[in-house]
Amino acid sequence: MKITVEENCGGIEGLRVITPKVFGDARGYFMETWNEREFAEAGITEHFVQDNQSFSGRGVIRGLHYQKQFPQAKLVRVLSGEVFDVAVDIRKGSPTFGKYYGVRLSAENKKQFFIPKNFAHGFLVLSETAEFFYKCTEFYHPEDEGGIIYNDPQIGIEWPVEEGMELQFSDRDRLWHGIESLSL
Repeated sequence: MKITVEENCGGIEGLRVITPKVFGDARGYFMETWNEREFAEAGITEHFVQDNQSFSGRGVIRGLHYQKQFPQAKLVRVLSGEVFDVAVDIRKGSPTFGKYYGVRLSAENKKQFFIPKNFAHGFLVLSETAEFFYKCTEFYHPEDEGGIIYNDPQIGIEWPVEEGMELQFSDRDRLWHGIESLSL
């Protein structure tokens, strides 16, 4: 295989961190970021329908977002810079409901994070800037979006906020409530 896969990250069923095989020489490098056959062998058989990309500055937190009636599985990676990426299990009846897993994704480590449907997702930009790319299994429906506040004490995410880092949020992300008010 051209990828290695860490499964059930943090003991949460379905989460996977994928590390591609990178072929490098004096000219640079080459890697496959999506290969349906390789990913299917790793248990990722979703059909992706939309690609998204964002650019953010240091200290930006995007999330924690989810869709209620049209949940999305996501395959995320960083094109430039570094982020701390987080998935929170919001699957009703899951033994790990409310648990999170976080991973550093960067242009340097080239890791990807697979997040199944019914997880809240967000990230913190650790570098001066970051370009973030993700594939989704469902189209975005703005009226269907929900969110959880980034610092919900019930979840207890340990964001790696560095000294002097000023956190930045969208107006919408400032107003989310905790996981206890989850509406799915």
